[in-house]
Amino acid sequence: MKIYITDCDHESMEIEKQTFTQNGVDFAILNITQPDDIIKHCHDADALVLQYATISDDVLSNLKNLKGVVRYGVGVNTIDIESATKNNVAVCNVPDYGTNEVADHALSLIMALTRKLPLFVNDTKKGIWAYEKAIPIYRLQEQTAGIIGLGRIGLSLAKKLHGIGLKVIGFDPLAKQEDLPDFIECVNFEKLLTESDIISLNLPLIKQTQNLISYEQFSVMKKNCYLVNTARGGIINEEALYQALLNKTIAGAALDVFMHEPPTDRKLFELDNFIATPHAAWYSEQSQKDLKRKAAQEAIRLAKGEKPLYCLNN
Repeated sequence: MKIYITDCDHESMEIEKQTFTQNGVDFAILNITQPDDIIKHCHDADALVLQYATISDDVLSNLKNLKGVVRYGVGVNTIDIESATKNNVAVCNVPDYGTNEVADHALSLIMALTRKLPLFVNDTKKGIWAYEKAIPIYRLQEQTAGIIGLGRIGLSLAKKLHGIGLKVIGFDPLAKQEDLPDFIECVNFEKLLTESDIISLNLPLIKQTQNLISYEQFSVMKKNCYLVNTARGGIINEEALYQALLNKTIAGAALDVFMHEPPTDRKLFELDNFIATPHAAWYSEQSQKDLKRKAAQEAIRLAKGEKPLYCLNN
C-alpha cells in the first residue's frame, strides 16, 4: 500500500506520520498540486490525501492503482468527481472535524456585523467616543436569520441562533420540514432572500451553487440585510457584492472565503460595511488535530480496500 499526501500547508505533519506508521502503511509527503506532477510522482498511489491539488480526469485515468482520494476539509471542488466515479475512485472528505468551529465563526461574524463592532473598536482606539456613528443598530432578537444549506454546519448555526432568540428560516433543496428541528422553518430560496435580516451561506461550491448570490439576489434582499459566507468562495459573485455594499443595497457583509485566496482584488476591503477573515473558520487546536487524524485514517481505509466513512460518490 502506498499513500501520498500531495500537498498540505499545515505547520506539522506528525499526526499523519504517526497514524500511517502505526498502521504499517508506506507513505510520502510531497509539495505538488498540478496534475502532471501528481501523475509523475504518484503513479503507484493506492490513495491520495490533498489540500489544494487538482485531481483531474488525466490524474484519475493514469493512476491505475488509485482507490480513493481524501481532501483535508469539507469542499472537494478541485476534484473531478464525475471522472472519479467513472474510474472507480472514491472521493472522500472530512465533514465533521470543525462543525462547531465554523458555526461559531459564522455566529461571531454575525454579531460583529449586527453590533457594528469593527466601527466601534476602530473609533475607540482612535479616541473617538461616539456610538452615534453606528446608528442604526437593530435588536438582534427581533430579526430573522436565513440559513442557506442545512447540513451539519448550517444546523449547528441554526441551533445557536435560535438559542439567542432569533427566528430561523432555512433553505436546502435536500431538506424536508419533517426532518428538521421545530425551530427551523423550511422555506424556498426566494422567500429566504426577501425575509431574512441575516443570511448565512453554509453549502458546498458545486456547479449549481457557483454565483448563487449575484446581482439579482442582492436586488431582492432587505436593505438592512447582512450576508455572511464561511462556506466557499465562488458562491457569491464578488463584483456583485461590491456593488451591493457600495450602493448600500444591503447593510453589510462578512467573508471568511474568497474566489481567489488570498484575494488579489482589494476593492471590498476599502468598504466600511465589509469585514473579512483569512479562511480561518475551520480552525481550533482540536479541530486541526481531528482533521489530520481523520484524513489519514480515511486514506488507510481506502488503501486497504475497506469501506470509507465519508464517500461522496458511489
